[in-house]
Amino acid sequence: MNTDPIADYLTRIRNANAANHRVVEIPASNVKREITKILFDQGYILSYKFEDNTAQGTIKIALKYDKLTKEPVIKKIQRISKPGLRKYAGSTEIPRILNGLGIAIVSTSHGVMTGKQAKANKVGGEVLCYVY
Repeated sequence: MNTDPIADYLTRIRNANAANHRVVEIPASNVKREITKILFDQGYILSYKFEDNTAQGTIKIALKYDKLTKEPVIKKIQRISKPGLRKYAGSTEIPRILNGLGIAIVSTSHGVMTGKQAKANKVGGEVLCYVY
């Protein structure tokens, strides 16, 4: 049994990037679907597909690589708030990642969104992960 499904999601992406895989398949949940949509909107992944072939469903993510250097676009994806130690931030305390080049993904009362969107909507929440 997995105690932290979001950490498992991030680790599968990290491992697939390290092994230069094109596609990674992950068990689905609503939070993982929202994180996937954010990664696609911000340009960190090529595409995604939600498949409801099982009771839980799966997410297929096509990873993005630089055309010239063949390096992964996601340099680092790091879990911040963990089940043993939750990290919350108010709308004014949400950090800037790599001076604005990366994103923080925040779970708010208005749904899962990037740190910039949370600041713009003036809502805080649980800081799920950093991506850059």
